[in-house]
Amino acid sequence: MPHYFHEAVDAICESIRFDSSAASHSAKMPFGKGAYDCLNHFLSLAEKLGFETHNYDGYAGEVLFGQGEPFAILCHLDVVPAGDGWTKPPFGGIVQDGKIWGRGAMDDKGPAICTLFAMKALKDRGFVPNKTVKLIVGCNEESGWKCIEYYSRVAELPETGISPDADFPVIYAEKGILHVRLHYPLENAPFYFLEGGTSANMVCDCCEVFPHSLSKKRVLASGMEVRGKKIVARGKSAHGSTPEKGVNAIRPVLEYFAKQNETIAKIIADLFDDRFGLTELEDETGKLTLSPDLIKYRKGELQIVCDIRYPATFPVEKVHEKLALLGVKYETLHHQAPLYHDRNSPLVQTLLSVYEECTGTKAEPIAIGGGTYARALKDGVGFGPEMPGDEAVIHQPDEYITLERVELLLNIYEKAIEQLTK
Repeated sequence: MPHYFHEAVDAICESIRFDSSAASHSAKMPFGKGAYDCLNHFLSLAEKLGFETHNYDGYAGEVLFGQGEPFAILCHLDVVPAGDGWTKPPFGGIVQDGKIWGRGAMDDKGPAICTLFAMKALKDRGFVPNKTVKLIVGCNEESGWKCIEYYSRVAELPETGISPDADFPVIYAEKGILHVRLHYPLENAPFYFLEGGTSANMVCDCCEVFPHSLSKKRVLASGMEVRGKKIVARGKSAHGSTPEKGVNAIRPVLEYFAKQNETIAKIIADLFDDRFGLTELEDETGKLTLSPDLIKYRKGELQIVCDIRYPATFPVEKVHEKLALLGVKYETLHHQAPLYHDRNSPLVQTLLSVYEECTGTKAEPIAIGGGTYARALKDGVGFGPEMPGDEAVIHQPDEYITLERVELLLNIYEKAIEQLTK
């Protein structure tokens, strides 16, 4: 068992107990009190371990180790909202059945803390990096990246580095990310209130609607129920980049009213049946994914926010050409260009070698639909914590990290930092 295993487990549990999802902000706490307190907890821990730290006005923090040209390790301490469907306390940080349970366990508090203790293990061994390792922790990765934008203005963001916020063995490409809000004018709406979803990058797990009238003869789909004067649909949350792993609660609500309203039927055909073939855009990094994650009815129109992950070798204009076929007004809320890295670069090959040494498995670099801080770097890649075959838990209820994974992360990040900075 690696040195500092028990300390890392305790620290992960403590960190999870801060609800660091986006909340009401102030000048001192730009992303809310939970994120602010979580950042202070992390930096205080790093100081106790003997590292120099900096707090950049509550936007992001930094832990320094070594000397020379800078090398980034980019993590985040904010989380998506808990959502529904938990059987364990989402911010309990409890250890049970060989797992640490809670929002952020895998995404990304667990990996961030494992990286910190990996640095401490190297420090104890007397290893001094020939580069200045900057362990940078942001507090707004899940909802806008204002943290990393602020850091880039007030500090030096390295050109090269890794982000322990993705998958193993190593990520050489990440799809482009596009969040758009579509405006569908809705005449003769059969309801006076409809709303669903909690975040643009989470599959909607709950949708509520107040219809003008409730018919006892109408059959509700599975997962739907009547509560007083409203209908509630329940689904299953998942990461917006992998909508197939969730169950979207928006669709059954729309299907319930589709026969009464042609526009609603059109929305289903546009966004769920993909009649214009957005998801046919494909390259070596995979197909485009389309996830309608937020919906609300306001002032005679249905507003729907979609999470789109498009192939890394495609320009975003290709996506806009397809969206124009929908024939409705839309606006871009958020866009991140793809990451596409040389599979044979020293950075990628070094990380592959470390992965193979620690796991005994030979592997090839992969592409993902998720987006990490790695794309903020000129020369950056994602490296863990998810393994091939893992149960999908990120952005889902009952998120967890196994104690076995904590042990692996402590070992693999210690070796990776050593190999990349010696």
